[in-house]
Amino acid sequence: MLAVLTGLTLLVGVGCTKQIQGSAQPDPNAPLTQVSDDGYGLIAGFPEAPVQIEIFAEPQCSHCADLQRDVGDDLRHYIGLGQLAVTYRPMTFLETADYHYSERVSNALFVAASEGNSPAVDFQSFVEDLWADQDPSGRGPSDDEMAEKARAAGLPDDVAQRIADGEGAVDAVEMDAANYDLLYLVDPVNTGTPTVYDLTNDEVVDIYDDDWLDKLMSSA
Repeated sequence: MLAVLTGLTLLVGVGCTKQIQGSAQPDPNAPLTQVSDDGYGLIAGFPEAPVQIEIFAEPQCSHCADLQRDVGDDLRHYIGLGQLAVTYRPMTFLETADYHYSERVSNALFVAASEGNSPAVDFQSFVEDLWADQDPSGRGPSDDEMAEKARAAGLPDDVAQRIADGEGAVDAVEMDAANYDLLYLVDPVNTGTPTVYDLTNDEVVDIYDDDWLDKLMSSA
């Protein structure tokens, strides 16, 4: 009995003192983010996820910010479960020649996705923060500010540094033209942002239905 108590005392007294070297690595089984095959979309989630949607969004669009505020956390939840893949298609029709706000934000998103190693849930957090902290018609966030948002979202340090360095990752003019053509194909009547398109069922989603995401997920 004394030996057992002595052993327990040693365990409690010593505790865990071993230091683990190296930096934390992303879960290799977690969904990641990648650029779409056409080069103008950003896919957050498993390609084989049962529910697949596209979100057409403009960095200065206040209604796009409302969408992220309302369902951003839920999008991140379902992406993390592997049940949902979101393809973001940025557009720049609210761009001004002075600051290139929408182009710079869009480019930062493509930097984050270009290597294919950014966790999708962290990428979704980055999207939410960029749209939550808008400056429509103003200068918008600097490269350093976007890099800090990337770090805060949990994206890899090398991704944040590339954003801070202003690395070019997409031709924003070509991106806007290509994504507008796609948007016009899916909704030629109400061609605006945000538009959510259900790739699985080939139809535009009614985002004015408060339960649209839950209904979409329950139908999978």
